[in-house]
Amino acid sequence: MGAPPFLLIGNPENRRVTLFQAALASQGLPPAHVVPWRELLRDPAALGDLPDTERLVRIDAAGESFEVEKALLKRGHEEARALGCAVLTPEQIDALPEDHGRILCPRQYHLGFLRTLRQLEAIFAEHPRWRVLSSPASIAELFDKRITSRKYAARGIPVPPSLEGITDVESLRTRMREEGWREAFVKLSCGSSASCLGIFRLGRSDESLFTTLEQTDTGWYNSLNVRRLREPGRVEAALEFLLREGSQVERALPKARLRGDFFDCRVLMVRGEPAFTVIRQSRHPITNLHLGGKRGDMKAFLEAVPPRELEAAMETCRQVARSHDCLHVGIDLMYEAHFQNHYVLEANAFGDLLPNLRRDGLSVYEWEIREALR
Repeated sequence: MGAPPFLLIGNPENRRVTLFQAALASQGLPPAHVVPWRELLRDPAALGDLPDTERLVRIDAAGESFEVEKALLKRGHEEARALGCAVLTPEQIDALPEDHGRILCPRQYHLGFLRTLRQLEAIFAEHPRWRVLSSPASIAELFDKRITSRKYAARGIPVPPSLEGITDVESLRTRMREEGWREAFVKLSCGSSASCLGIFRLGRSDESLFTTLEQTDTGWYNSLNVRRLREPGRVEAALEFLLREGSQVERALPKARLRGDFFDCRVLMVRGEPAFTVIRQSRHPITNLHLGGKRGDMKAFLEAVPPRELEAAMETCRQVARSHDCLHVGIDLMYEAHFQNHYVLEANAFGDLLPNLRRDGLSVYEWEIREALR
């Protein structure tokens, strides 16, 4: 009996899907049956009407499609309005021009995505022969940094200290002073790829925010140029926006350095084990590769990190992976200055887009396919 075929929920034109299909072909496997997010959001029967035969179901990211973004915003409208979030009506959404980088009601979008994940769960319950590689419930959990931070802390997994219930800038300042914090990360709880993120530096007359956010006459944007805002009005406006939409607030811990640069790691866990690691280096503490970071040298990393600390960090990553019902989880891991400690910054349900990496002759997706079929 041959391997069960793959069923893939994703954006067909996206490189995540095309690279995964190429990985299947390279392993001599038939292409996955792709259910596009746009079709699923238009009509759940595009998935629900498929027969209950043996399949491996991979849910991939819904991002990088304006059509899908608008559909998810519409799905989140009623709940966002009930919660008092910033909202766009369905009519306003229909009239939106595509404007790359513009931030459109992230909480509303997130609520639409959660509603869709609940719908997927119901469809999967009616297809017991499908083996879902990452459960919708785990994906939902991984898309809320506040939930995962609390969950990991309760399990003894090292995470940066965080502040609860911060809803405005004044409460942020007050709590930071009480805790003796000089700097804090303020991260949109449902954001990814360092979007909607800032490092707030507290001061009496010299407060600043190091951020990806940029405000223009037409709204808020995620910029590829990380900047430091110093004007009090701009700092306040950006922080108020982040806190109003719901943010994880955590202490900005000093990162270890590699050849003079700040660095952290993306550790991709597959079937509960560390499969691939990418070192991300930057001259500033936000290390994402699309924001000016670069892939660090693994040899230099292994020479710098004490072996005992490296093994302790990998065991932490195993604990994180065991916390979720997912074939793969991408973990952002930092080592504290001088390698005194390590911390899990966050984990990502779709953190496996790591092109040009190979292990034992296999790419990331080829490795995942092999492990899914085991």
